[in-house]
Amino acid sequence: MKEFTLTRTEVCDIASAMNGVKIAVIGDVCLDIYWRADMKKSRLSRETPHYPLPVVSEVFSPGAGGNVINNLAALSPAKLMPISVVANDWRGFLLTQYFTDHGISTDFLVTRQTGLTPAYAKPIRLGISEVVYEDPRLDFENYSPLSRNTEMDLLEALEQTAAEVDVLCVSDQMEFGCITPKIRRYLCALGKQGLPVLVDSRSRGGEYSNVILKPNEVEAAAILGEEIQTVEDGHRLCKELSRKTHTDAVITLGGRGSVLCVAGNTVHCPAQPVEPPLDFCGAGDTFLSGLGVFLAAGASLQQAAEAATLCSAVTVKKLHTTGTATAQEILALL
Repeated sequence: MKEFTLTRTEVCDIASAMNGVKIAVIGDVCLDIYWRADMKKSRLSRETPHYPLPVVSEVFSPGAGGNVINNLAALSPAKLMPISVVANDWRGFLLTQYFTDHGISTDFLVTRQTGLTPAYAKPIRLGISEVVYEDPRLDFENYSPLSRNTEMDLLEALEQTAAEVDVLCVSDQMEFGCITPKIRRYLCALGKQGLPVLVDSRSRGGEYSNVILKPNEVEAAAILGEEIQTVEDGHRLCKELSRKTHTDAVITLGGRGSVLCVAGNTVHCPAQPVEPPLDFCGAGDTFLSGLGVFLAAGASLQQAAEAATLCSAVTVKKLHTTGTATAQEILALL
């Protein structure tokens, strides 16, 4: 139960190897939308008894698995292969265009013929004072499974990329998303064969084996049936999670850092202190990407988890956006 602290020299040495790694991501990409409304410009509608939200700016960025992809791209691996599904709609167009504009491959983005591209739209109100108020999100999601043809296209892409990558990251976020039962079984088989498979699953973590699970404390509690209230709980339950999945495991604990279990031994990676204001949106995606690319670059799981904690410390300071962390920003914290 010792604590591990990564040194600046170790980060530099590992970061220098990042541009030689090959990494793939399979999972649910979505579009994050930020609409900023200046309420000083609002006028009572003549047709309805409402004040509209006058949008004065909008920002689009990849979310969920797309944020993992974006964060990996910021760390400059030699090859990044995203595998996901979009629909033939404006949200899918904007996501694909974003990846293309930022030099990210779209070779394995499958276009579904039915359904929609997931998105989370966040209206943000501005007023007379400096107070910024975020309205409830507007969510675009699918409510039926992928078609058999789309699933087979994903499996084909997964088989092709798994043969050449150092690490495979999985972002299993949507109830009816990319990670179908058949694809999940294939991912577990890849893990059993020796490929490092890192999984972030919102609600199905208990259905994986032979992969490195990376739940947060809420997700881990759902898998194991017990809440994590202290770091000591994290040590004990991370060991149990490792036994359940038959391999190493990592549990993130927010401001308390993370706990990992390697070969039956647990390690606590403390969080990097950060001062408010903070925005935790996408911090788990950042952690997964940092964990994956540092592991692919030759870091131990302990080193990769500590580095991933630093990555998250960078992005939580970036407000009202799902930000990324570069190697230079990580080093600036040490």
